[in-house]
Amino acid sequence: MTLVSERPVRSRSVRGPALCLAAATGFGLSVVFAKEADRAGTGVESMLAIRFAIAAVVCWAIVARRRPAFPTRRALLACAGLGLVGYAAQSALYFTSLTRIDGGLAALLLYTYPALVTLVAVARRREHLDAKRAAALICSAAGLALLLGSGHLGGTDLAGGITLALGSAGLYALYLTVADGLPHDLDLFLTSAIVCTGAALSLTIWCAVTGSADLPDRPEGWLWVMLLAVVSTVIPFVCTFAGLRAVGASTVAILSGAEPIVTAASTALIYGERLGPGQLLGGTAVLAAVALLSSGRGQDPQLRAA
Repeated sequence: MTLVSERPVRSRSVRGPALCLAAATGFGLSVVFAKEADRAGTGVESMLAIRFAIAAVVCWAIVARRRPAFPTRRALLACAGLGLVGYAAQSALYFTSLTRIDGGLAALLLYTYPALVTLVAVARRREHLDAKRAAALICSAAGLALLLGSGHLGGTDLAGGITLALGSAGLYALYLTVADGLPHDLDLFLTSAIVCTGAALSLTIWCAVTGSADLPDRPEGWLWVMLLAVVSTVIPFVCTFAGLRAVGASTVAILSGAEPIVTAASTALIYGERLGPGQLLGGTAVLAAVALLSSGRGQDPQLRAA
């Protein structure tokens, strides 16, 4: 009788982390899909416009089935603004950095954003700089110094790629700061649908105005963009939402640290990109800072980077 009653509990305890790791894997593989789409002649802006358009369609389909309460006008405008400006610009900077530096390095640089979010919160006096946060900030700063100062950096434009990746981290920190002001009962899929729609619209307009619409010139290019939209956008969103319900926000945030590990491993396997010993140590320090900042924090990590 005891074995029967414990089985559902054990099943849930395994399912929650598994969903979180599945989400991290999907987000981590986005670098490979983006690089392959770029090789197929797809421009970054076009790739992202198509990605967010497909993701928006899928999210709206889920919203139509779930029929959640619609947000207030203020919340609707805030979500649309996050997509039109924040998410579109952050993604554009990050994926452009991938054309200039190795994917593993770019992913680890992006993951300095939790420390930046904390700095913004402390500056705005919304959080107190206690010993744990101070230790995490020092750890993140040391990790960043090791990442950038250990040599063995691979890429065609190191200065430009590093600047773009760090700029992406900074934009995402601001994006999360604004998103934290959204109503906490706002449905994830409705939020995602609005944000993705805004990002798709913004990037489509940019492509039209600048004449930078470089669509895939080979069939496989469309396949890679579709994989980016479904495997690295929609499925991770769904898995994150389900994992959030199963294990809570802090565990989701900590397990999301697997994302840059997946990126580094997949790019090493496919493209031969390697992080040096110093960079591996720096990346470990950055991820340790993420774990420190996530432990005990109740923030909802429903709006993800990359």
